[in-house]
Amino acid sequence: MEVVLGIPREASGKITDLAEAALCIADWTAQKRKVVFTNGCFDILHQGHVRYLAQARALGDALVVGLNSDVSIRRIKGDKRPIMTQDERAEVLASLECVDVVVFFDEDDPGALIAELKPKYLVKGADWPKDKVIGRETVEALGGEVLSIPLVEGRSTTNIIDIILERFVDRK
Repeated sequence: MEVVLGIPREASGKITDLAEAALCIADWTAQKRKVVFTNGCFDILHQGHVRYLAQARALGDALVVGLNSDVSIRRIKGDKRPIMTQDERAEVLASLECVDVVVFFDEDDPGALIAELKPKYLVKGADWPKDKVIGRETVEALGGEVLSIPLVEGRSTTNIIDIILERFVDRK
């Protein structure tokens, strides 16, 4: 296995900038491939994330993941997050077979990224009401669709952090 900058080549080739991600989507769209987009922090990747991403990919022919940058997560979730750096999170995501592209965004929400990438399908967890999904208007205006995926009950990064704190903090 060839390694580029400490990242296996298969993963490193999936981590792109906005321009490259837009080119990938344009190429796939021209080939009539169904491109699915989702986004999130994906801090401490867990079973819920893996199932969600696999289900998102199963809805189309390619999956693009918009990944909140470290700066973005700190603004949204506070100074103690993220647990894993953006490069670590991107490498783990890119190592999943179901993920085709990972692209960072620094904003608090993916609205501008979605407007630039113009995906045909936007996927979010079922905890998001469709009318509150950021980027919905953009995708629907392009003739696309917003799709929901059920979440794995009790599996979230916050839940995992709480379990770790409960079990290991104040242990002597």
